[in-house]
Amino acid sequence: MKELTFNAFTKKIYIKAPIEKLYNCWATKAGIESWFLKNAEYHYGYGSRREADENIEVGDSYVWEWYNWNGQEKGNILQANGKNFIEFSFAEVSKVSVHLEDKGNAVLVTLQQYEIPTDEKSKMDIYTGCSNGWTFWLANLKAYLEHGVLLNEIEFDLTDEPMAGHVFVNM
Repeated sequence: MKELTFNAFTKKIYIKAPIEKLYNCWATKAGIESWFLKNAEYHYGYGSRREADENIEVGDSYVWEWYNWNGQEKGNILQANGKNFIEFSFAEVSKVSVHLEDKGNAVLVTLQQYEIPTDEKSKMDIYTGCSNGWTFWLANLKAYLEHGVLLNEIEFDLTDEPMAGHVFVNM
C-alpha cells in the first residue's frame, strides 16, 4: 500500500449509471447543480457564460456556490476530455481530478485532490475538510443517480451555525 500523506488523497466509488450521464454530472452547469451545488457558473473566452447543458472546456473559469455556505469557490478547468476525465483547480491552492472508468454494469469514479500544502491550516481545512466533503458528495452522487434521492441538506438553513461544516454530515 502506498504511504498516506497530507498533500493528496484519493476517493473511489462505483456508480451504476451510464458514463456519459456521470460525465455530464461533472461537466455541465445543469449536471453539477443536480447533485452538488446550489449554483454553478462557467465562463469561457472573454467572460461569456456557458449554457446550462454546455460541456465545460479547458480554460473555462468557474464560480460555485453550495447550500448552507455563504462563500464561493472560484477556479479554472485545467483538463476536460469530453468523455471520462476532468481536472480543475480547487481551494485556491490545490487541484482535483475526476476519472471515470467503465466497468460494465457500473462506472468507477476516482477523485483525487492533490498539491495540497502541508501547513497545519491546510491539513485541517483542505486535507481533512475536503476529504470528508468529497466522501459525502460522492455518496450523494451515487444516491442521486442510482436511487433518485439527494442526501444534502437544503431544507434547514445552517449558514448561521459556525461549526455546521464540521458537525453536520450532509452539508
